[in-house]
Formats: sequence, C-alpha cells, structure tokens
Amino acid sequence: MKAGAAALAAGILGGTGVLLFLIAFGTDYWLLATDTCGVFEHGNSTLSTGGGETPTEVGKEILTFHHEGFFWRCWFFGEGHPESIWTFWYTSQAHPKFCMHGYLFPMPIAVGPFPHPSYDTTAVYRGFWTAFILLAVAAGLVGGLLLVCGVPFSSPHSYKVGGGFLLLSGGLFLLLVFLFVMWKEFAADFQRYILLERSERCLDGVPVHVYYGWSFMFAAAGVPLVLLSGLLFFLVGRDIMDSLQ
Repeated sequence: MKAGAAALAAGILGGTGVLLFLIAFGTDYWLLATDTCGVFEHGNSTLSTGGGETPTEVGKEILTFHHEGFFWRCWFFGEGHPESIWTFWYTSQAHPKFCMHGYLFPMPIAVGPFPHPSYDTTAVYRGFWTAFILLAVAAGLVGGLLLVCGVPFSSPHSYKVGGGFLLLSGGLFLLLVFLFVMWKEFAADFQRYILLERSERCLDGVPVHVYYGWSFMFAAAGVPLVLLSGLLFFLVGRDIMDSLQ
C-alpha cells in the first residue's frame, strides 16, 4: 500500500515535471531581450528575413524585441509598446514578426566568414547545450514510457530503470539551467550577441536589456519535480525487489 501511494505521488510529480520540460524545449522563450538599434537590412546574412521589408529607417530609434530558444530566434518591432517582459506574451506581440532557425541557439556562431566580427567566443557552449537538451528530453520520455508500461504490472525493474532515466533527465536539465545562467550572467557579451552584425551600424552605447524567459523558468521548475519523482520510483522499485526475495 505504501509503495502504491509513493508510486502514485511519483507519477504525478514526474508527469508534471516532464510536461514542463517539454514546454521549455518546445517554446522559444529561454532568452528575452530588447534594444533600440532598429537596423535590419536585406543584405544582412545573419538576420535576413527572406524578403521582409525593413520596418524603419537606418538610425531611427525603434524598440526591437528578441526572443529565442532551441528551435527559433525571433524578433518584432514594438513602436509604441512598453519595454516589459509582458510584451513578449503571445497576445501582446506586435506584427509582423520575423524568425530564423535557431537550432544552435542560445549560443550561436554568426553566419559569415571566419573569424567573423560578430563571432562569440562563448559559442563552444552551444554544442554542449544542444546535446544536453536533446538527451534530457529523450531520457525523460524514455523514463516515462518505461514507467507507464511497468506500473500496471508493478514491475520492480521498470520502476528502477524508469526512475534512473528520470534522474538522468532531471540532472541534465539542472546542468542546462546552470550553463544558461553562467552564460547569461558571466560569459556572454549581449551588446554584440543581440545586435550581431548590426553592431557596426548602431550608435555607440545602444542599450540592450536582457531577461530570463518563461521557457527557462519552466525548465527550472521541472528539475526538482523530476528528480524527486525519479528518486521515489527508484526506491519503490528497490523496495518491491526486496519484498520479493
């Protein structure tokens, strides 16, 4: 009875945590930023919109909102919009909105000749971040599948292995959150990172404001839930195995 109650609690915690991980993985709001440079041109190989028109004249100040995650890096122009993280909410975003593939973000290497003026020396993080987030999501899904299959039969091996995969997923997401915080707070030069190739055509001292997005917050909130769930499932599996001997 105690094992069943513990398994139920672990299932609720694990399901909620894995759902938060999937939301963090699938949404592109790990990093939010604003600037007032307002320079986008057709010839910009890194920020090309594929035919979109330049929304403002070069040198005219206009607030630009950026958000990015694993799949996409997007920006839109918010003339008349307040500089607030709530402006990034889906229903508050101005149109048109431009996006580019961002599979290697949030630690990119700018497109162009090497070494590029916008090259970010912290780009070595990007490979680790990309690999860890893929492994973490895969481990969470595999662990959840094993537990869904094992719970109806009270299989101790499924409990232990599934719990181990959840512990692995939670540990990897904890490492992801740590890497992201270290990159944002200590490693990245956001004046260069956000403006990219526009930095050479922006006025000196253009303010760039950077915030943690809700995708990051979802990932951080899911870590303790998944770790606790994995630990509970592992202990339940070991308890069942001990009772069978």
